Amino acid sequence: MALNNILQVLFLGDIIGKPGRQVVRRYLAGQSNKPDLIIANAENSAHGFGTTEANLEELRTAGVQAFTGGNHTFDRKELLEFIDKQVNVTRPANYPEGTPGKGYCIVEVGGQKVGLLNLIGRVFMEPLENPFLTADRCLAILEKETKIIIVDMHAEATAEKVAMGLYLDGRVSAVLGTHTHVQTADDRILPQGTAYITDAGACGPADGVIGMEKAGVFRRMIKQLPTRFEVAEGPALLCGVLMNIDAKTGKAISIERVQYRESAQLSAKSTQEIMSIGL
Repeated sequence: MALNNILQVLFLGDIIGKPGRQVVRRYLAGQSNKPDLIIANAENSAHGFGTTEANLEELRTAGVQAFTGGNHTFDRKELLEFIDKQVNVTRPANYPEGTPGKGYCIVEVGGQKVGLLNLIGRVFMEPLENPFLTADRCLAILEKETKIIIVDMHAEATAEKVAMGLYLDGRVSAVLGTHTHVQTADDRILPQGTAYITDAGACGPADGVIGMEKAGVFRRMIKQLPTRFEVAEGPALLCGVLMNIDAKTGKAISIERVQYRESAQLSAKSTQEIMSIGL
């Protein structure tokens, strides 16, 4: 752990396919002073939908120590065969009892225990169990192990994420939104010491529609035709937040947005070129 009993945590937003995995690897390789703990949302790491054991191992090799999920966690059937065997891998805790995987875990960092809780919202999402009541139930367990607890609130509606941040203020170290893939500019410390951001953003293609290739998205949105979305090409963008947490109290000291944009030129295929092919 860092000096002065301060735990530094880097949380990375939704990793999108191979471009996302690669930009995470390159970014972390370039950091001379790595955080004590690196967490990432990996629900989109396998070509934009779901994840695989190979994806998780690749990201672990890059330096990621713990993983969260969301509504795409179970998009790949093979996950059902390995999720219960994985260490420090979570899926939303408000899935029904008996769902494979764990909704929370304890991560060991230099002798310090850190609780990681994964929740999913219900507004414009699947009608799962109430995330607020689920948080109460899970925190009753995690609080017995550690004061440092980080929550990934995977949700569509900003109001639901803000409400969760305020509901858990002072009870957890951080409430970090994921899912929309667009980093918000409201990173702050809430009144009772909880770090908060509505959405940490994503790690993946910078030139696309939240990571997906534009032609397929236009086909769906303009023509209303069934489309198989493909991960976009071109340079990548990494988004997340870096936090300092007091290990004794579990209170957040600071939170700041992290954004790393690759210097390569954007994809040469313009919107006009895509439109010209007739979607």
